[in-house]
Amino acid sequence: MSPANPQHVGRSLAWKRAFDLGLTLIVLPVVLPLAVLVAVAVRLALGSPVLFTQERPGRNREPFRLYKFRTMTDRTDPSGALLPDSDRLTAFGRFLRTTSLDELPQLWNVLIGDMSLVGPRPLLMRYLPAFTEEESQRFEVRPGITGLQQVTGRNLHAWDTRLAKDVEYAQRCSLRLDLWILFRTVVVVLTREGLQVDPGAVALDLDEERRVRADAKASSNE
Repeated sequence: MSPANPQHVGRSLAWKRAFDLGLTLIVLPVVLPLAVLVAVAVRLALGSPVLFTQERPGRNREPFRLYKFRTMTDRTDPSGALLPDSDRLTAFGRFLRTTSLDELPQLWNVLIGDMSLVGPRPLLMRYLPAFTEEESQRFEVRPGITGLQQVTGRNLHAWDTRLAKDVEYAQRCSLRLDLWILFRTVVVVLTREGLQVDPGAVALDLDEERRVRADAKASSNE
């Protein structure tokens, strides 16, 4: 797979920012009342804080603060340690994830320029050392609320395939592709196609998968 063309990326960043702002401002009058209702429901069902915030790597690996509606409780074991995510994820939280309503606060990330409507999903900061040089092309564009990988399998594929889709998006990024991804996102959300509400329960995290692979390779070379 060839590297992303810097001139193509530069042109893409220019029109994408205008597109992101324009479309977000258009949908905001509809989305804002819904977000308020979800916030109230989260407060009643899960307590405070209503928002889950976490530092994630953005364009050029620069960290930013990502916002989502909270979907898990703060339940702990007898020693005071948080229980696994699958034990803290409530039925209401699952509903928010399956409908992608938990992602609504990320429109704020789009408005302030941390994210785009379409782009590679922002993963965890601890994953940064695990990316190959080729996979690092995903950081040449802003991360997105939805992306090519999310509408072509979501969390069903192995990490190599998921990250390859992110690189493909960075290389092919265009208005036509963004419009297609947004359309497909609506279809995927409505049909719950390829959905994994708790991916960690069925697959390894990226850093763990790469570590297992490295250990296996080292063992085979002994």
